[in-house]
Amino acid sequence: MTREWQYQVRLDLGEALAEAARRDPANPALRPLMEVLARHKARLVCQYDAFAEYVAEAEKNGPENFPLYRWTKLTIDDPDKMKKYLGSFVIHVAGHEVYGRAAADALEAELLPLVDDHAVTRVYKQDTNPANTVPVPAHLR
Repeated sequence: MTREWQYQVRLDLGEALAEAARRDPANPALRPLMEVLARHKARLVCQYDAFAEYVAEAEKNGPENFPLYRWTKLTIDDPDKMKKYLGSFVIHVAGHEVYGRAAADALEAELLPLVDDHAVTRVYKQDTNPANTVPVPAHLR
């Protein structure tokens, strides 16, 4: 039996556009991107913001109950990683963090033409296959 993996489309934005996406999604510079997302009932989630929310939730409810707390906390506290993740976004479709291949392929196909050197700098798909995921080092769990 073949397992069907779920997917998530991710993208990186240049610094100015990333800040707009986080703070002012109605910014006219984001219009082409937001139009694609609207067609797919999708929304952007900044990875740095998601990590910060995870850390805040862990600190509120006890980090021992959050297996990735240490790694995530170290990540958001590192200035180089902070800069990287402030420009990195995941795309949720219809309220789902991961979704089927057909939805991911269609979304990716519409986003790829937006890639340039300073606005949308990269678009890619990540699947849920554990073999394709970089594991968190044991000492950071």
